[in-house]
Parts: sequence; C-alpha cells; structure tokens
Amino acid sequence: MHGAPTKRYCQTLDLKDDPALIEEYTRRHSENESWPEIREGIRSVGILEMEIYILGNRLFMIVETPLDFDWDEAFGRLATLPRQQEWEDFMSVFQDTEANATSADKWKLMERIFRLYD
Repeated sequence: MHGAPTKRYCQTLDLKDDPALIEEYTRRHSENESWPEIREGIRSVGILEMEIYILGNRLFMIVETPLDFDWDEAFGRLATLPRQQEWEDFMSVFQDTEANATSADKWKLMERIFRLYD
C-alpha cells in the first residue's frame, strides 16, 4: 500500500470500564472529532498509518512505519508538538493508566507469537 517495505507495531491499552466513557473515547477518535493537529503530528514524525480497534474496553493499535523508523526518537518528537500534551491529558480521562503517563507509557508493545508464513 505504501510502495515500500514497512514495519508494523502492535500495541494495546485498556480504557476505564465505563460504557459512557468508552462511547465518548470512540467518538473523540472519529474522523470528524479527532484533532487535526494530532493527526498531522503523527504523520510528521514518519508514521505512515495508524489504526485503533476496540473490543469492550481493550484497545488494539496498529502502526505502520518505514523500515528505518526509530520509535523512541519519533515519539520523543511527537510529545513536543503543538497540542500533543493537551490531547494526552484529555485522553487520560478515558484510559485505565497512571496519571501523567506519557503515550509511550500507556500503550504497551505487543509481541507477535504467530504469523502465517508463505
């Protein structure tokens, strides 16, 4: 899809187990309600695609990047971009995480344990 080989990162995070908060979190991530500055920031640090899926209060995020992408460096830069901290603070209301946790602290990298090889 991107015209070049990519890396994929899969992460998980739990939301507070409150149906009203989950509904609001989902709405805030819709195309019409997510903040343009956040989407632009994600792209500006080199992320090609990001998708978030939900089951109950469990989130699953897939991030696709170029092969030479440096996760720590990119997310360090992302944290300094306009409105990013405001977004993180706002999202923390919904997330079952420690107060003042960074995005890197909240989202836990998952380990692939199976792949259907050719």
